[in-house]
Amino acid sequence: MSLICVKDIRKVYHLGTEKVVALNRINLSIEQGEICCILGTSGSGKSTLLNIMAGLEKPSRGSVFIDGVDIAKLSERQLAVFRQKNIGFIFQSYNLMPTLTAVENVAMPLMFKGVGKKSRSEQAVKMLKAVKLGNRMHHKPTQMSGGQQQRVGIARAFVAHPKIVFADEPTGNLDSKTTIEVMEMIVGLARKHHETLILVTHDREIAQYADRIVHLLDGNIKSDKPNEAVFVPGQQESAG
Repeated sequence: MSLICVKDIRKVYHLGTEKVVALNRINLSIEQGEICCILGTSGSGKSTLLNIMAGLEKPSRGSVFIDGVDIAKLSERQLAVFRQKNIGFIFQSYNLMPTLTAVENVAMPLMFKGVGKKSRSEQAVKMLKAVKLGNRMHHKPTQMSGGQQQRVGIARAFVAHPKIVFADEPTGNLDSKTTIEVMEMIVGLARKHHETLILVTHDREIAQYADRIVHLLDGNIKSDKPNEAVFVPGQQESAG
């Protein structure tokens, strides 16, 4: 069985007397270790699909199975525990705790998993070094650039070695040079640990980092194809 199985997902929002169909009978299977991009313009339903796959929203109809578990049937408490064990997130707006240092932000998922203070601090330091922030470990978000904050977010997403990392427009607030650095880190970590990565973006260049591109349009899958020209981290430097 695939790691993620989306079956007949439909999502309808009721706005007053209007009915807005955000997703219309979506079927999708994603394998362990796959890097899959959900590509679409604003309003295509891509963020809604991510939220439903991650258990942040309930579908109006249909099921989402992760590792054989129908997450749509879990209670909010069960879902919270499930996400802590299996899922990491990378957000466009970083979502770091402003009062915490980089190390403390990265260590948070490990705290929720019951890892002891010394061990989680050691693991957080190791992850921050992996994303080249060894000299920023005790800085707070306001003392870091956008690119540095996003690297803290990447370290936080991967530190607990989740089965799945969801990245929602992870480079939306970054310049082009930082975008390349950040995408190389995200993809490199996912490949190194054979973790499944779901990228949500409107940017076709970002989509080139994925093994597979699922194009959404008006709540429907317009196309679902393997990416023939997967961007390999580091190839831009070697091509220059």
